[in-house]
Amino acid sequence: MDAGSTQGPPGEGDAVFVISVAAQLSGLHPQTLRTYERVGLITPGRTGGGGRRYSYLDIERLREIAHLTAAGIGIEGVRRILELENAAAALRARNAELVAELDAVREALHQALAARPTAQRSNLPAVPQAAIGQSVVVWRRRP
Repeated sequence: MDAGSTQGPPGEGDAVFVISVAAQLSGLHPQTLRTYERVGLITPGRTGGGGRRYSYLDIERLREIAHLTAAGIGIEGVRRILELENAAAALRARNAELVAELDAVREALHQALAARPTAQRSNLPAVPQAAIGQSVVVWRRRP
């Protein structure tokens, strides 16, 4: 048994399809795939010999490009849409990181408050936990 067979099935980001198969799966002509690569809409993986290899994610992206161009959107419009989708995905990922960080800080605060004696905790104002996406503003009167 060789080492390659113990790696398991390819993931959706693994480049496994040659250009002819990728063209069939995406419903596009192989030359169209080359054009999309040339203009920067897609970047397939490469073999040691330089052959293109497309991943499942590449196929999905090609299908999305085909759908957008069929709707009458030009290449530059498609490029901008894909850029915005990538930016939105990055923002969603960053938001998830920040929410996790906020949850960790809240948990640490709750633990710190729970460790304090009851007499010290009684003078703290009760602030309900805001739902994600909402803000809590605390106003204090100046002396």
